Amino acid sequence: MQAGHPRIWDISPPVGPASPVFPGDATFRAVWAARIGAEGPVNVSTITLSPHTGAHADAPLHYDDAGAAIGLLDLGPFLGRCRVIHAIGARLVRWEHLAHALADLPPRLLVRTYERAPVARWDADLPAFAPETVEALADRGLRLIGIDSASVDPAASKTLPTHQVLRRRGLRVLENLVLDDVPEGDYELIALPLRLVEADASPVRAVLRQLER
Repeated sequence: MQAGHPRIWDISPPVGPASPVFPGDATFRAVWAARIGAEGPVNVSTITLSPHTGAHADAPLHYDDAGAAIGLLDLGPFLGRCRVIHAIGARLVRWEHLAHALADLPPRLLVRTYERAPVARWDADLPAFAPETVEALADRGLRLIGIDSASVDPAASKTLPTHQVLRRRGLRVLENLVLDDVPEGDYELIALPLRLVEADASPVRAVLRQLER
């Protein structure tokens, strides 16, 4: 970091063949469509991946057939002041895990649950949010919630109650963040989804920027 420039935390995991995905989802694959040589001047790759790979934003379409695709959403919730709160070890994040740091909460909240995020393995017992917690946060004006696991609901859930709170309350969500090295506190979040007009999610390059004093 250069002197005089705000510090930036990259909170996106690396994306590649080792990236974990929900069982049955598409794994990352890259092949070369063209290589520099006698037949052309550039390298061109073709990638195949689930839009839920790595750090990503879910669209309402993911949990509602009538919901909007990710490329049709307002970008406002994905950009601006946010708070990071640690709830390390919590498998179902409840109000009591967050209460110590909720005063003057900005409209975006990211929660760290892992000591070290599992960026190269699938965690079937992934941490998630209690739906009543997200409901109460929405009552406080929250616009976006994020977590360092692959889902805001337990992996085995068939009803996705926390996703349904997001749907009813119009909240946006980020999943698979890496918050291992981010202290609790307030930051500027920048995590813009791609303008995919038919997709139920989008990868993001999520970063936090130190607030100017």
